[in-house]
Amino acid sequence: MLTKIQKWGNSQGIRIPKNLLKNTQIQIGEEVDIIAQVGKIIIESTNKIHGRYSIDELAKKMPNEYNPTEENWGAPVGKEVW
Repeated sequence: MLTKIQKWGNSQGIRIPKNLLKNTQIQIGEEVDIIAQVGKIIIESTNKIHGRYSIDELAKKMPNEYNPTEENWGAPVGKEVW
């Protein structure tokens, strides 16, 4: 795919077509890492986890020593329902 680098204000940029972005599984607004090498620019996702997990899969990733405690948020200060 050919494209041109364009001037945007004091910066330069390229447009990335929607289907190309979809194929990378990188989402709009996602943080990416830009690497400059001789003759090329590489854009990589900083988010290494893509896809969906079940609650069971997520629970298995929790450390065995994890022991959550109840948080004391203090007395109600308004019209809280709970």
